Amino acid sequence: MNYDPALRLDPSPFADRDQTSVASRLPIAGRLTLKQLSQAIGEGAIDTVIVAMTDMQGRLIGKRLTGRFFLETGACRQLFCDYFLATDMEMTLVPGYESASWAKGYGDFALVPDLSTARAIPWLEKTAIILADVTSRNGAVLDHSPRQLLRHQLQRLADMGLAADMAAELEFYLFNETFDEARARKYENLKFSSWYPEDGHIFQTTKDEPYIRAIRTLMEKADIPVEGSKAECSPGQQEINLQYAEALETCDRLVLYKNGCKEIAHQMGKSISFMPKLDEKLSGSSCHVHISLRDITSGGSAFHDPASEGGMSATFRHFLAGAIAHAPAATFFYAPNINSYKRFTEGTFAPTRLAWSVDNRTTAFRVLGHGPSLRFECRVPGADANPYLAFAALIASGLAGIESRLELAPEHVGDAYGATEVARIPRTMGQALQHLETSEALRAGLGSSVIAHYLHSGRWELNAFETAVTDWERLRLFERC
Repeated sequence: MNYDPALRLDPSPFADRDQTSVASRLPIAGRLTLKQLSQAIGEGAIDTVIVAMTDMQGRLIGKRLTGRFFLETGACRQLFCDYFLATDMEMTLVPGYESASWAKGYGDFALVPDLSTARAIPWLEKTAIILADVTSRNGAVLDHSPRQLLRHQLQRLADMGLAADMAAELEFYLFNETFDEARARKYENLKFSSWYPEDGHIFQTTKDEPYIRAIRTLMEKADIPVEGSKAECSPGQQEINLQYAEALETCDRLVLYKNGCKEIAHQMGKSISFMPKLDEKLSGSSCHVHISLRDITSGGSAFHDPASEGGMSATFRHFLAGAIAHAPAATFFYAPNINSYKRFTEGTFAPTRLAWSVDNRTTAFRVLGHGPSLRFECRVPGADANPYLAFAALIASGLAGIESRLELAPEHVGDAYGATEVARIPRTMGQALQHLETSEALRAGLGSSVIAHYLHSGRWELNAFETAVTDWERLRLFERC
């Protein structure tokens, strides 16, 4: 059996069923309580429940359960092979992990449904999804699981009386062909949804609107609130912004959104890519992260102090200073793939220098808002970042700044691309891994076992790239070397 009856929920919510029509009382899409989900399953509005975790790469991994089985087993945890947090993008069984290996038999861990995340998915027929936390088979928390890693940092904030509100701006490219068609052509000569730079163009976005409108409206129905959409710099490049929320809720929304964008594209005969640097001639795709801290007791901003210069509280200054100082070590969590580092190119709106400024897009950290809305934007993460890991690394860096009362350097004024006196974002994954390995601050904040786990992941990816023979090499050397 793949479920654990020892962790059954109280069956009483399933017994108390209101016979009122689901169609008239319950949303076919959107957030569901356990009672509503039970009613929807009982009346046939939902027949499939996805229980899913997020893997290291940020993908949803899980099982589709029949609604009947979900109810009969009391929404209990699902056992799942522990190799799902020990593989690469190709699902290779990577040797050398402490947590999972052939020597340990690749046993099970458990997906524990977080029922507060239950949603009916409007673009999948009669389907609900529930995100899960990951524990050992015996119920011990797995610190290296992405969602738990963020939970740990949020608890550290809570211990200081603080909470994080966060948002992220994800960019992607849209193509007028299917994923299968794109792959058949080896992702060359793709049919971008536009043939010219379309940043802000209303006419071109009208042509893209059948797909983009579907994303906006269906995400809204799934209780993933959307602010709006716009075209970005390069042909076919898109940005759809979700509203900010508490940090864990934002990450949950982001992984559902990202997966949903791909599923809806597939259904409409299109394809999209969140690859951070699709081509050296095109703009990169980012995941700019906005963060503000809130005082749990008062509910007010912990970043704003009207009596301080610029309205920036001591907490704000120390937190931002920590985010900047420890950014080289955190970069692997912001830029987890070889391709990620090709995005950090001067003059492309992607950052290269670890400076801060007020509303200056050439720096890695941009201060925005005023009064209670004061926040900063970390512009380092690319669209390939796992949001749980990126958010956790940013918070851990900021907390290190608060704990050491790190002083914030003066604001950078002007073009940061030419500021050679300012520290640079690591140029390669190898450099980023070296910074991570030697970072006492992130080791203390995230945990030594977590650092070891993700260093191993990065080194495996780096070795896979360094031993691969590419088209670029063959074109350059086949005849002429």
